[in-house]
Amino acid sequence: MGFKRYATAHWEGDLKTGQGRMSTPQSGLFEGTRYSFNTRFGEEKGTNPEELLAAAHAGCFSMALGFILQNAGFIATRIDTRAEVMMESSPGPHVVGVHLIVTATVPGIDAAGFAAIADNAKANCVISQALSVPITMSATLA
Repeated sequence: MGFKRYATAHWEGDLKTGQGRMSTPQSGLFEGTRYSFNTRFGEEKGTNPEELLAAAHAGCFSMALGFILQNAGFIATRIDTRAEVMMESSPGPHVVGVHLIVTATVPGIDAAGFAAIADNAKANCVISQALSVPITMSATLA
């Protein structure tokens, strides 16, 4: 049985002076969180799509790593993941990659075994896989 998760975004104005709000109604984690050109490409407080992608990837990878370790007979006492979404600005802004930085405490595992399991989690976590799936859309002009 399938399920879906969703978030919403609202935008008003042009790219540089406009602003928007993003929400996660299902979880209630954030409601109307501000985003704009300066929160995305500058240092203004607020969020941006790439930061949210990084958070999703870090969380998904950490859970996948814990699960795969468990299936291999190991229980992680700690997994810390930083996901860095790398972008280029020319010929227009685009994501060129994600770098995962992982530090874990896993009693009883050796470095080679941990590296193999981490590679498996990187390749198979849901967000890693989603980054290469087709995207569909329905668009309506109001």
